[in-house]
Amino acid sequence: MRIGITCYPTYGGSGVVATELGIELAQRGHEIHFITYSQPFRLGGNQPNISFHEVEVSRYALFEHAPYDLALATRMAEVTELYDLDILHVHYAIPHSVSALLAQQMLAERGRKLPFVTTLHGTDITLVGSDPSYKPITRFGIERSDGVTAISDYLKEVTISEIGVKNHIEVISNFVNCDIYKRTEKDVAERSNFAAPGERILVHLSNFRPVKRIMDVIEVFDRVRKEVPARLLLIGDGPDRSKAEWLTVQKGIHDKVNFLGKLDRVIGKLAISDVMLLPSEMESFGLAALEAMACEVVPIASNVGGLPEVIEHGVSGFLEPVGDVDAMAADAIALLKNEEALRTMGAAARKRAHSRFCANDVVKKYEEFYRRTLAASS
Repeated sequence: MRIGITCYPTYGGSGVVATELGIELAQRGHEIHFITYSQPFRLGGNQPNISFHEVEVSRYALFEHAPYDLALATRMAEVTELYDLDILHVHYAIPHSVSALLAQQMLAERGRKLPFVTTLHGTDITLVGSDPSYKPITRFGIERSDGVTAISDYLKEVTISEIGVKNHIEVISNFVNCDIYKRTEKDVAERSNFAAPGERILVHLSNFRPVKRIMDVIEVFDRVRKEVPARLLLIGDGPDRSKAEWLTVQKGIHDKVNFLGKLDRVIGKLAISDVMLLPSEMESFGLAALEAMACEVVPIASNVGGLPEVIEHGVSGFLEPVGDVDAMAADAIALLKNEEALRTMGAAARKRAHSRFCANDVVKKYEEFYRRTLAASS
């Protein structure tokens, strides 16, 4: 198939999933065309069967805010005609589903069909979509999609109950390439670059937005390091980074925390870690937790949203109430003091990721969904 993919190319879960999906599909022989305003950050150099088409937005003085959604629709239609695309797959409802609908209507006037699939990722429903200013257009874009998927049962139910969407929503979970995301002897050897012998490593990965509760990460780590020699790796960047840096200074632990910024490849840093902290206010799935689990890193997370669909509490990780830093710290301390328990739970986390969320199985579901959508729209 010739598939167009549109996503936000920035440091966030929806862009990561869209990019990884495109890479996996290309490796399976499909022709993939990314259509967005900049190259997705996890998309490397020249890769077989993958092309990138930049969306350029004209910035006239008349426009206080450049109309990206219109420029995107135009580019979608152009790329479809130039490369004879079979289907578009847009990630994140606003504005991508509406732009795809405009492109579809533009092409229909010329007798060209262009079915499109919308994948819902989380904040496009729980934050943006629930805003009264955007709810009607969010619902409209989703209901006009030829196919709709959501990354968790939780998100599907919220979309139906909060947005009022009536068409079918297929749940296809996020995934991880289990052949790439794994712990190796080389990774174990590189622990010394960040931690002294006997020190544990905790890790957090996010876009540092308020919903990720990065201050809770610092609070949990501060409690842990008083009981267990430890270091904290913080991967990512965003609006709360400065606050987090100042908090580590105030607590006197700045020398124990590494702010690593945005990384194209996070596997190596996950694989040298023991525990991931994910105390988010909300996660519609929890891709960071899944990537950690595949590397035998035990997640300690909030018991919200789609996280219980990923983590089995007490088996492959821990789930605690939002904001309960004491409980999260207690989980981490007990685990990090018991090597056998840590390795047993790490193996269970890897098994959970491998049995339910490996790329090979999930990508097949997307392929089948594309085929059904194409057949229904023919």
